[in-house]
Amino acid sequence: MTQTTLLQYEAPWPVHALDWCKSTAPGHQSRPRSAFRLGIASLTEDYRNRIAIVGLQDERVLVEDDYTDYPDFVTLVEANHGYPATNLQWQPASASGFPWTGKAPAAELLATTGDALRVWEYFGDAPPASSAYVGRQPTGGGHRLTLKTALSGQSKVQSQSAGPPLTSFSWNEKAPSLVVTSSIDTTCTVWNIDTSTAITQLIAHDREVYDVAWLPGSTDIFVSVGADGSLRAFDLRSLEHSTILYETPAPKSGPPPSSASSRLPTSPLLRIAFNPADSNYMSTFHMDGQDVQILDMRSPGQPVIELRGHRAQVNAMGWSTTERPMLATAGDDCQVLLWDLATYTQSATSPRTANSRLSSPRPDVKKRVITDPFMAYSANSEVTNLAWSPQIPGMTMNTGHSTAPGEWLAIASGKSIKALKV
Repeated sequence: MTQTTLLQYEAPWPVHALDWCKSTAPGHQSRPRSAFRLGIASLTEDYRNRIAIVGLQDERVLVEDDYTDYPDFVTLVEANHGYPATNLQWQPASASGFPWTGKAPAAELLATTGDALRVWEYFGDAPPASSAYVGRQPTGGGHRLTLKTALSGQSKVQSQSAGPPLTSFSWNEKAPSLVVTSSIDTTCTVWNIDTSTAITQLIAHDREVYDVAWLPGSTDIFVSVGADGSLRAFDLRSLEHSTILYETPAPKSGPPPSSASSRLPTSPLLRIAFNPADSNYMSTFHMDGQDVQILDMRSPGQPVIELRGHRAQVNAMGWSTTERPMLATAGDDCQVLLWDLATYTQSATSPRTANSRLSSPRPDVKKRVITDPFMAYSANSEVTNLAWSPQIPGMTMNTGHSTAPGEWLAIASGKSIKALKV
């Protein structure tokens, strides 16, 4: 019996944000189905956007090929979102053991950003056994997705009552009550979502902030990227200054700076992500850029690795969470490329501990250019986003079939989502 390596879902609308659940549903640890849930969000140019949770139609789609008449995933529950969600994430795996004050034990949390930071409670029941007819849509039996809180703070730099749009956020793995958001108003805000309060707001960049990420293992240090072309690090214990880790080089031939602002034009940085196995390393890419830069916190100033494989602009990237993490990148060239960087990033120096301050610099490291990905997948159209699953253990089903352990990579392309077994 062949094991499935591709799962598919067609959404009713173009998909932008997506995330794979980080842990199985409460009380359903033994059910293979609950490890295969995705949160997705629409991108339509109106105030009628949606978010949805999709899950496996039937566990047998993981091992049998004769289910091709039906979608692999079905919509479990959806909710209105108004403006498009710029980011959507499931709660970190650590959230299930966290002492929340205002969350039902059976609920899982999701969060989205848009015109506010929204925290959602999801209650998912296993559908009753009687609905096991192939092709029948599971009824909305026990699935509920409700808005728990919407947080939009006063802006430090704008006086209007509504908070300015949020571009992204990062959920702290070590303390899952902490979320940091980035905004077009140049600020980043650290929230306690358990008490629904803003802990601090700081002006992070000269222009819009596009993405933000907590340093893995730290509750104090985060990094951000933005339209001013810089990557900066902040430490909540000493907010009076930030550390510029990287600035995009100014274009060699560009228009002279206007007299209104004497800043040279720089290429905005759109995304930032840490290597979970070695948080000295992070990846970023430029607006309209085809290459991905890998930076080392210990030798700031220039990339240590540049990945050159895409033939059109990069739209998304993400690190897998295995012991030997791979970086997936995707773009307008309809390509999803997997890069195995372990041999390039294993260093003899001792890894930085997360509770130390930003680490001491290394001597200048010469940049390596890598042009050959480890794997490539071609989609039918531009790939706008991607999300890794955690390592999913092998499972034996009640039919006697078993699945091999491994990771999956979900990619969004128009209205289509494909999950690839890596």
